[in-house]
This record gives sequence, structure tokens and C-alpha cells, in this order.
Amino acid sequence: MFEKLGHLTVRRSKRVLAIFVVVLILFGVMAGLAIPRLSGGGYSNPGSDAAKAAKYLTNTFHMKDPAVVIEVKTTTSIQDPTVAASAVSLEKSIAGEKGVLKTLSYWSAGGAPTLAGKDNKAAYLFVYSSEKDPLNAKPLGKLLASKYTGNYQNLQVYVNGIAAFNSALSEKISKDLGLAEGISIPLTFVLLLFVFGGLISSATPLIVGVSAILGSLAIIYLISLATGVSIFALNLITGMGLGLGIDYALLIVNRFREELHHGKNVEDAIVNTVKTAGKTVFYSGITVIITLTALTFFPLMFLKSFGYAGISVVAMAIFAALIPFPAILALIGTKIDKYTIRKSAVTPKADGRWAQTARFVMRRPVAVVILSITVLAVIASPIRNIVFSQADARVMPASSPIAIANAMSIQDFPGQEGNPIEFIIPNAGGKTSEIAAYKAKIATIKGIVHLNPEQVVGSTLRFSAVHSMNPRTNEAQALIQQIRKESAPAGTLVGGVAADYTDTQGGIAKTLPWALGWIALGVLILLFAFTGSLILPIKAVILNVLSLAAMMGALTWIFIEGHLKWLVGSFTNTHTIDTSMVILISIVTFGLSMDYEVFLLSRIKEEHQAGMKNVDAVATGLQRSARIITAAALLLAIVFAAFITSGVTNIKTLGFGVAFAIILDATLVRGLLVPALMRLFGERNWWAPKALKRFTISH
Repeated sequence: MFEKLGHLTVRRSKRVLAIFVVVLILFGVMAGLAIPRLSGGGYSNPGSDAAKAAKYLTNTFHMKDPAVVIEVKTTTSIQDPTVAASAVSLEKSIAGEKGVLKTLSYWSAGGAPTLAGKDNKAAYLFVYSSEKDPLNAKPLGKLLASKYTGNYQNLQVYVNGIAAFNSALSEKISKDLGLAEGISIPLTFVLLLFVFGGLISSATPLIVGVSAILGSLAIIYLISLATGVSIFALNLITGMGLGLGIDYALLIVNRFREELHHGKNVEDAIVNTVKTAGKTVFYSGITVIITLTALTFFPLMFLKSFGYAGISVVAMAIFAALIPFPAILALIGTKIDKYTIRKSAVTPKADGRWAQTARFVMRRPVAVVILSITVLAVIASPIRNIVFSQADARVMPASSPIAIANAMSIQDFPGQEGNPIEFIIPNAGGKTSEIAAYKAKIATIKGIVHLNPEQVVGSTLRFSAVHSMNPRTNEAQALIQQIRKESAPAGTLVGGVAADYTDTQGGIAKTLPWALGWIALGVLILLFAFTGSLILPIKAVILNVLSLAAMMGALTWIFIEGHLKWLVGSFTNTHTIDTSMVILISIVTFGLSMDYEVFLLSRIKEEHQAGMKNVDAVATGLQRSARIITAAALLLAIVFAAFITSGVTNIKTLGFGVAFAIILDATLVRGLLVPALMRLFGERNWWAPKALKRFTISH
């Protein structure tokens, strides 16, 4: 198959490129339509009790969450007539804005105490959007935040709420993405120039990276027409598209130049490149896709979005690397080495530093294994202090208006008035005394500030309870779990933001074993088929787990314990890490690690099948591939490390976590542990039952 594909791309190179350019233009148009459709939400479990309670609130009680929550503050008192007059004027002005369905404030509700701050110097003004879902009210959030944040007559106004947060987050991520690309693309080109030593060979891999980004954004646009997609997926698309696309192109270009230097003509060089490196790219990409597919198992739209984005971007990188890219190389031909600025990079040595390093490691395999695992264990040790949570407004820079508004709300209000715990009791008729006893028990639970009045529609009763802690925290989760342990009327549903958070964390925990099982099984089967060994796949999975533990230890040390702020920049330390982000980083880095594992094992297997003994095959394979793996890892690390410049804590975490794991994997794991273990296992590395050998791929 790959040989035929190689011949096709050479003999029809101009036609292939013409079609590719047309498709790329179409992708570019669709990519531009994708970004406005992306959402800042997606942290909820749609099949949970909290989601069922939310449906009752919407369908039975015709309630909806406010799109924008405004805190109105004064230096005197909210009962002051001049303050009230200004507040009424403010509310009237907001009510007249485009997209506002209705408003509700302390003053328009007749001085409702639940909307007043603890010292009577602050009060809430809720703004409801004409959009059915407040998540879709980003334009309203942006309008109110830009127009009303700050001073209004004798009032201080702080704009918060889901629509304002979504708008601020989208805007911040878009700006940060531009900055990250402005840093990573020039640095990437400089590194490519160093690796390949020529202007043409250094520029061509960028074509695959850009194609992967545009193509995956086009796919994401189509997906967004059917389901929600998180704005955070942009960062994964950019990081993996540019990084992985260049990685695959690196492998293709390196093999193409190698074939030319061995005396082959352009067509034979292309065919052999696609047959060898192209096959490696294909199976490497399939391994990453299998890994990233696990993200779609989770109930959260946030994680599903990364699954869609990851699968799309890897598929597009494979497509670009195997079809249009060889056609480009066919047209460039022997000019690939023109404009050389570093001659040693054009013709790398057959037995250079990497082969020498491998032989050195294989002479002392036990010591290298012990030392490497010790280093990994030390880096992983802070993991004992890891605490999981979910993202809220504190992921934004502390100086941003939305973060300030959130901090003021926590400071000025004794309870989460805008985020109460909701209780829904269907078929409540005849349960008056039981319901009264239940409410009395709820009111005495530590953390409950007060209960709000009942509301009855038909036979369904609703009441709510205001609590004192931030709803997306472990404290709120413990409160919900305690409430659900109480004896309640049959069919009672506990909802609200805190319950939604609790159910989401539970949904993640329940799905995680299935996702991990899928990854382990899929990777083991594919690596076995690729290597013909049962030992190598098991060893690869174990090494990746060790690498992931070290990465999570580093994340804990920095983002929970607060070290290295001089490197990653300032952020609001909540002393927790977003659960979804840790899962995302772990799965992405596992997939990328397997990517490099396939790169390395492919070349070692090729040399071993050519007749080399185990030690020589490992040394030669490492020499032939380690330069590319290291360069690819550095490129990918640069792309993701650029995200550390973001002001959004989640993006910082993603950037540092992936960059750190990639560098650790490409150096300590691939450079030392893999050759040391391969030396210890010897020819047993390639063992598998004879009956299974027929299911393996020939190299």
C-alpha cells in the first residue's frame, strides 16, 4: 500500500498538489468560521442527578441561570435613597441593552435580603439573556463587561457570571494563542535550520504543521454544528498540529535525504521513504489517535472536545505527511539540500554521538536503570500532595476584571447567592411533614447559610439552600455528599453548581478505568503488531506510566506548592489542579510518548531484521532516529512551552505539563532507559509466540 502511494505521489505530484491547494483554501475558510462557535463551558456531566434537576428547573419551573451576575457596591449603604436611585438607573440602562431578557436586583426585588452583601454595602443585579442557554450569551457578557465595569454615578460595578467569564476567557485565549504562535513559529524554524542545516529542508516541514492546523479546525467547525466544542481545544490543535505535523515531516525529510545520499534517484527515494518512514508515521499516528480517543469516553464536553480536536489534528497531520508532502519533495528533488548553512547536518554520521551513548548505556545497563528510575521517583515524589478541583474565574490573571469581580463576590457575600444548592422533590403531594423534617435537617448542616422559600408547580416542589463555599471545590463536594447521605423524600434530586461539580468529578472517576483500559489494550495490540514482540509493548506502557508520574509530580510542585513562578509566570494559586486538565495532559503526553516509541522501535526493528544483533541494532537504530526524535521533541516542547506565556492558568498547566513530559521522555526515557532495558532483555526483546507472529507488520 505504502509503495503504491509513494509511486502515485511522485508520478501525479502536480495534480496532487493542485488538489491539495484547493482543499487547503477551503479548510482555511472553514477554520475562520470555527473559532466564534467554540464555548468556554463544558465541565458538566449531562447524565447526572444535577443535570436532571437542571431540567426540572428549566422545564417545570421555567427558571434559567443569569447570564451575567453584577455586584453593585457603595461606600455608604444599599438602603441609601441616592444609592437606590443610582442602582435603579443602572438596572434600567442594562435592561434596555440588546440581548437582555430581564433583570432582577436587590432593589427591583423589594430589598430581598438574599441579594444583599454581608455589610449592606453591596448587592446583586442578575441579568438574564434572551438566549436559551447562558453559555451562548458571550456577546452580552462582553457588552456589559466593557460598558459597565467600573464607576457608575456613585456606585462601583463588578461584572461576573458565565457569559462575561466565557467572553473574557475566549478573548484572553485568542490573544495568548497569537503570542504563543509568535514565539513558537520563529523558534521552530531556527531549530529546524539547525537540525537540517539547509533553508529548503528546514522550511518544508512547516507546510505539514500548518496544513494539520487548518484541516483540523475545519473538522472542528463541522463537529461544532452538531455538538458543543470547548474554546480550550484551540490550544491543543495549535500545539499538536504544528508540533506533530513537523515531527512527521522531519521523519519523512530525514529518510528522503538519507535515500538520496545512498545514490537512489528521486522517485525511488520517495517510494522507499513512504514505504519506511511513511509507514512509521501512519502507525505512529494511529497509536496517538487510539490514545486520544479515550478522551471521548468522558461525559464532559470539555474533555470530549480535546478528543475530537486531537483525533482531527493527528489524522490531518498523517494525511498531509503521506500525500501532499511527498509530492512537494518529489518536485524539490535533489534541491532539498540547497542553501546549506550547516554541512554536518546534511550528512549525519552512521556511528555518531547517539550510537556511542547507546553503547555506553548498554555497557552499564543495571546502573543506568537504577539511576534513571531514582531520578523519576524523586521528580514524582510531590505527587503525594496533589489535590484535584475544577476551573473557575481564578484561572484568569488576578488583574483581569473578571477575576477581580469573582474575588469581590467571595469577599462581600456570606453565601453563594448566585449558585445555590437546588432541591427538587417530584410527587411532593402528601409529604408535607416529611419535607419539613428534611428541610430542617438540611438547614443544620455545616456550610449551609440559609434556605430559600419553597416553590410548587403541580406536584413538584422546589427549594434551594445557599452555602458558604466556592461551588467548584472539594469542600463543596464534601457538602453535597453529606447532603445526599441524609434520608430524603423519594425521588429527591440535589442540583445546582456544587452538585454539578460533584457529579462531574464522580463521572470522571467512573469513566477513568474504561479510558485507561482502552489506551492500554489499544497500544499493546498496535505495538505488538508493529514490533512483533510481546515484551516491548508492555515495557513501553510501564515506562510511560513512570514518565507520567514524574510529570504529575512536577505539576504538583509548581502549580500546587507554588515553586518556579519566575519561570511559568504569575497565577492565582488555588492549591489544586483542574481534574480535566490533568487527564488531558496525561493522555496527550502518553500518546506523544508512544509516538516517539514507534519512531525509535521502527528503526531498531528495521536494523534487527536486516541481520544486526540486538546491541548493534539498538545502537544503530538510536543513531539513525534519536537525532530526529530529540529534534521532534524539542520542537513540540517549544510549541507547548510557548503556552506558559498565557495568562490563563489551565493553559499554563497544559503548556508546562506537555513540554516537560516530552523533554523527559525524549532524553531520560528514550535516550537511557530504553537502550538499557533492551540490553538487559537481549534477544528476548523480540519474543512472541509463533502463532501470533503472522499478525505482525513486516518492516
